[in-house]
Amino acid sequence: MHTSFKSFVIRDWQPADRGAAADLIGKILADYGLGWEPEGADVDVVQVEQYYQSGEFWVVEQGGTLVGTAAYRPIERGEQAVEIRKMYLLPVARGQGLGRFLLGQLEGAIAARGFKQIWLETATVLKEAVCMYESAGYQQATGVETSRCDRVYTKSINQVS
Repeated sequence: MHTSFKSFVIRDWQPADRGAAADLIGKILADYGLGWEPEGADVDVVQVEQYYQSGEFWVVEQGGTLVGTAAYRPIERGEQAVEIRKMYLLPVARGQGLGRFLLGQLEGAIAARGFKQIWLETATVLKEAVCMYESAGYQQATGVETSRCDRVYTKSINQVS
């Protein structure tokens, strides 16, 4: 992956991004009163190579500074399904359509690889994310697996626009 949106560059994660990506996600979680869990829910950020061998992990830069992340990986639940994970943007990158653009890019990459279903988990406190997912056609489901999350959504690939 290598594309741009306005002044943002979206590219594949590199090992040199590990610290900055972890710091960014930890900061955003803290801003919403959620905990950074490097040995739990966030182990995939610490061990990207292991967790995203069959998926993709992207970073978003602006002026050479990391301002966001987005990823997906295959999962067992659902039918030929993936889970969108680690979609986080710093405040400086919000409110410009970047989140919706990233979601569309993820959906396109997932569809191109032949997956049939997308799942994601989030927390009610992440109001902007909840709004974006619902307006993008994600349907609330049951079966939250991440302790800090209280919402799970799913979308069939044939619903991807």
